Amino acid sequence: GENDGNPQTQGDPSWQPFLNAPNYPEFTSGANGAVGALTRMLELYFGTDRVVFTVASTNANAKPKIRTYTRLSGLASDTVEVRIYQGLHFRSADEVARKQGRQVADWAFGHVLRPIGG
Repeated sequence: GENDGNPQTQGDPSWQPFLNAPNYPEFTSGANGAVGALTRMLELYFGTDRVVFTVASTNANAKPKIRTYTRLSGLASDTVEVRIYQGLHFRSADEVARKQGRQVADWAFGHVLRPIGG
């Protein structure tokens, strides 16, 4: 962009993020790590990615306020996109974090969340 030191990029002075970027690291995305772990854990528990569920937002600017998903992976994909739209992360930070979260869930499900007596 404008002051990135790269002559190949051009800044857009009219660009504004959807929210003010907080003072925390860009890489990796904590939200995507958590959502990646959550959605993978639920997928392992239910034995399928096809789970119908609804989420609601309390944000006054959210459109739509209520969203229904037919897959857990839909929520995970939207979380990647929203963190980019909010101006908080680059795609790589979101995708790597989502993968990390899924790996944590795989390990936890296989090593900790085991059937009683199993």
